[in-house]
Amino acid sequence: MTVFHLTPAVADAFPDTRVAVVTATGLRGREPWPATDAAVRELEQRLADGDWEPAGETDPRIEAWHTAYRSFGTNPRRARPSVDALGRRLAKKGALPRVNPAVDAYNTVSVRYGLPAGAFDLDHVSGDVCIRHADGTETFTPLGEPGTTEHPGPGEIVYADAAGVLTRHWNHRDAHRTRVTEDSAHVAFLLETLHAARDGHLLEAAAHELRGLLAPHAARTAVHHLGPAEPRARV
Repeated sequence: MTVFHLTPAVADAFPDTRVAVVTATGLRGREPWPATDAAVRELEQRLADGDWEPAGETDPRIEAWHTAYRSFGTNPRRARPSVDALGRRLAKKGALPRVNPAVDAYNTVSVRYGLPAGAFDLDHVSGDVCIRHADGTETFTPLGEPGTTEHPGPGEIVYADAAGVLTRHWNHRDAHRTRVTEDSAHVAFLLETLHAARDGHLLEAAAHELRGLLAPHAARTAVHHLGPAEPRARV
């Protein structure tokens, strides 16, 4: 079992934070995922038809993350929150990147609801996972760059386990070590909001939709929550 922990310092700085942790065990990433394929195509078609568009910088959901990034010293236009970067790419290209079914599922849910999303292969996580401020000594190897080592700056909010940083700038970019592939069988998917009082219903709907896309291809799924009132979740 892995424990996800929201540290008191982060909870105090962002008291309306809420994170949904959707877990899938016995995930089968090499079989067809027709519902996910259909969800991706439907979203792209709605964009093409002009009856939907991804949340932009002026949307309160994105604006809140830009403000948060600046508070811990990150320029959000250089290192964009994941949902912001993904939405901009979708708006420009008219299509979401196809990676693998599990990643495609959470990317689709992320841009549909305007909430950052990410995922960790729990079989490659070392110990528990904390959402905390970096102290400047940690290492991070970016997704897709196994030969690169970065050092998050002191005060930057990160996801980290016992072996290093799993996500920089809170939700900008995931690590290579815990990336989700077609062979990942035990995965934790994260959906986040900084304004649970306002957007909690979106978080719940997004977690429900993501779980629905995962469930036909997993032995077991579950949803857990993190926030100042419940800072630990055992998954």
